[in-house]
Amino acid sequence: MARTTPPIPAARGVRTTEDRSARLAVTVFPLLILTAGVLGYVFAPVAAGLGPAVTPLLGIVMFGMGLTLTPTDFRLVASRPLPVLIGVVAQFGVMPLLGLGIAMMLNLEPALAAGLILVGCAPGGTSSNVIAYLSKADTALSVAMTTVSTLLAPLLTPLLVLWLAGTYLEVDGMSMAFSILQVVLVPVIAGLLVRLLLPRVVERVLPALPWVSVAAISLIVAAVVGGSADRVISAGLIVFVAVVLHNGLGYLLGYGLARLVRRDQRTARTTAIEVGMQNSGLAASLATTYMEPGAALPAAVFSLWHNISGGLLAAWFRRRAEAAGPAGQEGHADAGTA
Repeated sequence: MARTTPPIPAARGVRTTEDRSARLAVTVFPLLILTAGVLGYVFAPVAAGLGPAVTPLLGIVMFGMGLTLTPTDFRLVASRPLPVLIGVVAQFGVMPLLGLGIAMMLNLEPALAAGLILVGCAPGGTSSNVIAYLSKADTALSVAMTTVSTLLAPLLTPLLVLWLAGTYLEVDGMSMAFSILQVVLVPVIAGLLVRLLLPRVVERVLPALPWVSVAAISLIVAAVVGGSADRVISAGLIVFVAVVLHNGLGYLLGYGLARLVRRDQRTARTTAIEVGMQNSGLAASLATTYMEPGAALPAAVFSLWHNISGGLLAAWFRRRAEAAGPAGQEGHADAGTA
């Protein structure tokens, strides 16, 4: 979804209002996506007809992400390259290999295995930014990680899918790379340019962007479920188990890697969230376009589950941060200089 993370203001009353808004987002969005999935299954023929609209819908989501970006997001990458690098390396290292390992462990059929691997090869999900905010993690760092992994996706996602999923299904890596350029990179850059040229106009529409994005993602999920409705009953449980393992281990390994290289708690929480939460909308779009219909099912389930698990993780991280006091919320001194 488009970035919903508000900056943390000085006024306590404003902070409380924005915090409630962010909590509403992570509560309502999964319910809307779940509703879309149910409707996609019940009205499968109609939902399957939305298949051709999946790619344009993803373009709308990515354009919304571009509208939320500012030059400050890019300056952070230059001022704190190491934490960003750790998150991005973990994103494109941990999650693809986890997808392959879980597919082999559960002996998933080729289409589902390729779809799960594709989810792992996708860049970070933009909903991670609001989860980072709720977790008292480093929201600015979360945005920087998401932005960099998204910009690298046209190169890394096709290469990783070709390498890891090519043994399950035939993959056209060049066409996939071109598609990611069209539906991810171009809309993000276009949104960024519009933000720079028309800042006042964009500021007025920013509150509506999350709802536009979740509407688009909901339609994507409905289309994916409708297109593979015959597989939902037979493969739904095993796909759910695979997605829960993929997402949960992503959180755990992301956090562990950050702590292993001596990052502070706040950075470790951010890295865990960034690694565990994927751009499942992109994965669903690519699976629908370049793989069998069933390959998009893991992305549809992931889209629902990572928002639910992210909200639960945020509540747990937040309690730990508040119990630790200022040190647990702000991190060590190296957080701002690494």
